[in-house]
Amino acid sequence: MTEPVPFNTGPFDPAAVLADRPSGRTPVSFIVGIAVTFACALVALGIDAVQSFAAGDGVLPFAIALPLALVPVPLLVVVVLWMDRLEPEPRANLAFAFLWGAGVAALAALVINTADLEYVTMPALGASTGEYVAATFGAPVIEETLKGLVLVGLLWRRRAEFDGPTDGVIYAAMVGLGFAMVENVGYYINAIVTPERGGIALLGYTFVLRGVLSPLLHPIFTSMTGLGVAYAANRRYGAWRAVALGWLAAVVLHGTWNGLSLFGVAGLVAGYLIMACVLFGLVMLLIADRRRMVGLIRHHLPAYADTGLVTADDVAMLASLRSRGTARTWARETHGRPGAKAMSDYQLAATELALARAKRDRGVLSPAAFAARERSLLALMAVARHTFTRQLPDDGAPAIPPPWVTSASALQKHPYP
Repeated sequence: MTEPVPFNTGPFDPAAVLADRPSGRTPVSFIVGIAVTFACALVALGIDAVQSFAAGDGVLPFAIALPLALVPVPLLVVVVLWMDRLEPEPRANLAFAFLWGAGVAALAALVINTADLEYVTMPALGASTGEYVAATFGAPVIEETLKGLVLVGLLWRRRAEFDGPTDGVIYAAMVGLGFAMVENVGYYINAIVTPERGGIALLGYTFVLRGVLSPLLHPIFTSMTGLGVAYAANRRYGAWRAVALGWLAAVVLHGTWNGLSLFGVAGLVAGYLIMACVLFGLVMLLIADRRRMVGLIRHHLPAYADTGLVTADDVAMLASLRSRGTARTWARETHGRPGAKAMSDYQLAATELALARAKRDRGVLSPAAFAARERSLLALMAVARHTFTRQLPDDGAPAIPPPWVTSASALQKHPYP
């Protein structure tokens, strides 16, 4: 039987509890990391701007290319966040992953790929063959290694954030989107400043190809590494082997796309068919993982009924994305923004609790670590539940029942321990 959780109205940091980190100010190391990655992104874009000037066209190509590269990004980020609704990752971590892709990975890849092309492959193999070899065999290794480094870093420093395949795909997608955004600026500039290849017409073709038809290519490639990292985070043994296999799959997919794209329309069609199949597989995996997490919620949370923090109605609500949204809407209409925030905290803490129990059962989380995690999450659930129930009328008073319970009194039965 689970011990009741003492209710505490003192200072509390829900974000720190959910992220499983000490409460207080944002760590200086994180602020420095954001600053460095952002600076690297600016340098990478600066190199593109210099390329624009060097072509003799001034700032115009860069001024055209940058907005084109930015246009699809907000929509794609929204899609990624939409896939991450059941157990959302900390926004700060996602922002860092995006900036790593746009900054460190993009800048280092630009420098290393250029050096490889200019000083290794082209001098040794000639211009045409050198470009093909660099694009098919060199660039995939370089780029997937650089993008994957941040995922390995998260595995090392924030292992608990990876609760399943979905988390690996989400972080990898953010890295890939950042990388593709900065990379596309260079491609668009190159299309504009090469009038012998079509100029504006080539720019339109390049934008349709990279910005419209294949904006998810880099996220798809790096998702292979993300899946390896997510597997490693949830296993006690064979972790680095899984990461290596995921990275290898990312490199092979990337190299396959680059190699096929050099064979004209037939190569592009073959490449799109392969990537469409991989994307379909990823979507099916995300759906299966969501079902797995819903099953864990239904299986593990009823054990906390004695704490008064979870009822059968609550479990049903937590196991449905639609019901979660309805509950947040009710909390906002009843108690304003604090109520909606409290409901969101309650939902996330309950989900994390179910996932933590699953990790304990697999031996990934030690009993001591689980006990500490369990207590902090239950404390957050108590604080949050108190916030969105404290103004409900007493039993017997007229009230509109919350949409996920059979009566208002059912929610009041155990507003907090």
